[in-house]
Amino acid sequence: MQTAVSTIPQLVDQAARRYHETLFLEEGRTRITFGEFAHQVRAVVGSLMALDIRPGDRVAVWAPNISEWVIAAIGAQCAGAVLVTLNTRYKGSEAAYILQQSRARLLFCIGEFLGCDYPAQLQGESLPALQHRVVLRASCEANAQTNAQTNAQANGTQTWEHFLELGTGINAATIQQRMDSVSETHLSDILFTSGTTGHPKGVMTRHEQNLRAFTHFADIVGLQTGDRYLVINPFFHSFGYKAGILVCLLKGVTLLPHAVFNTEAILQRISDDRISVLPGPPTLFQSLLAHPQLEQFDLSSLRRATTGAAVIPVEMIRQMKSRLGFETVITAYGLTESCGLVTACRQGDSAETIATTSGRAIPDVEVRCVDSHNQEVPRGEPGEIVVRGFNVMQGYFENEQATRDSIDADNWLHTGDIGVMDAAGNLKITDRLKDMFITGGFNCYPAEIEKAIANHPDIIMNAVIGVADERMGEVAKVFAVRKDNSTLTPEQLIAWCREHMANYKVPRQVAFVDSLPMNASGKVLKPELRALS
Repeated sequence: MQTAVSTIPQLVDQAARRYHETLFLEEGRTRITFGEFAHQVRAVVGSLMALDIRPGDRVAVWAPNISEWVIAAIGAQCAGAVLVTLNTRYKGSEAAYILQQSRARLLFCIGEFLGCDYPAQLQGESLPALQHRVVLRASCEANAQTNAQTNAQANGTQTWEHFLELGTGINAATIQQRMDSVSETHLSDILFTSGTTGHPKGVMTRHEQNLRAFTHFADIVGLQTGDRYLVINPFFHSFGYKAGILVCLLKGVTLLPHAVFNTEAILQRISDDRISVLPGPPTLFQSLLAHPQLEQFDLSSLRRATTGAAVIPVEMIRQMKSRLGFETVITAYGLTESCGLVTACRQGDSAETIATTSGRAIPDVEVRCVDSHNQEVPRGEPGEIVVRGFNVMQGYFENEQATRDSIDADNWLHTGDIGVMDAAGNLKITDRLKDMFITGGFNCYPAEIEKAIANHPDIIMNAVIGVADERMGEVAKVFAVRKDNSTLTPEQLIAWCREHMANYKVPRQVAFVDSLPMNASGKVLKPELRALS
């Protein structure tokens, strides 16, 4: 039995002791062992101390999945700072809103990504609390270094390299003392929710609860030293940061960051880098399975896959094992407000259980489905999913009203998700409360309709929304991506749906599209689909 650690600084030290010469980070030509990583983290702690970043201060990271993200973020947490992550899809005003709300004192920011100058996007934004900006991979390094030193007094901008030099005067004992001062009850991060119901809210979680949750996750998935983990899920999301970075540190697993989703590039990396662990949304695995040259890539290293609580055809789980070669496929469910983890399937569960449910509660966590009066509904009936246990957030940052609205007097977190629990405690995520629509008096859950349509042999992926209808109130409209060379018509798809689902669920409108709009986490952006309707 491994000794449990309760803070991220303890985790870094433990990983360095246990897995010292094992590779932790591998990206391009970069190779960093667990021992070297601990050394680089200490350099970040020293530099933050030199800039007078104190325990509890917020430090933000706005960058894609690169090695510096990991070093900067974990370094900030080891200095007692609270990590704030920024979505790489954000525009300047959106990033500025998070920086303003969190009052971040320092920002680690990519210089350029996908043709976009990230530091430039913040020009003109009012950020009175932001004293320091550290540019990662500055595009014109010599100029940036000169500008950094010239403008340091003006806006505190400097390169990553210059930042790391700042802490060389802080001795090792002082750095260790700062790391040792971090306690399990200190906040480790504030992750801002996507803001689908208004402005994003900052979810506060602590060191110990995150490590406890993702130790369970790592054990359930069966991660072990020697695994090679390709993290496509963005680090700014709990799936990439907690189910990625933290579990690799917990289990001595090699972390291989991947910055841009491209199906062929991912297949090539699996082959070239001998990837054994691949997490991702169902759309990732659907894309891999649909690739016309799939059989040309060597996928023999693949062992373990984890995916989220979205629509998954049973056949896809079977194909993930037979065609992609996975020994273990685990589906899980979580939300930012629960440290990112609530339930998970277990090894040995059937393909049917893995595809149609998100498994059972993780240890020491309670899950129920309740009605509008907060009473538990019978097994097999839909209700709002509520969660109670160590994984529930500490609240929304400086927003007590929103916290009270989400966590009731009995400490149940109300997720806003609708689910059905079976007799064995497996949870089926039916939909979001806000996505449900009513057709002729019947409740329609888009996820349920999407799951049925996903079984059509010509459909790669699909998304369903409710659209206004004069007679029925609202009816289903499906946006579907067909397989190459498919001649399927809207009328044929509607006719097929009539054979496979209750009449009130059948889409009345069909739109064939080349792709579905998705966020950086691989979730379909239904507001964009609604804007098209």
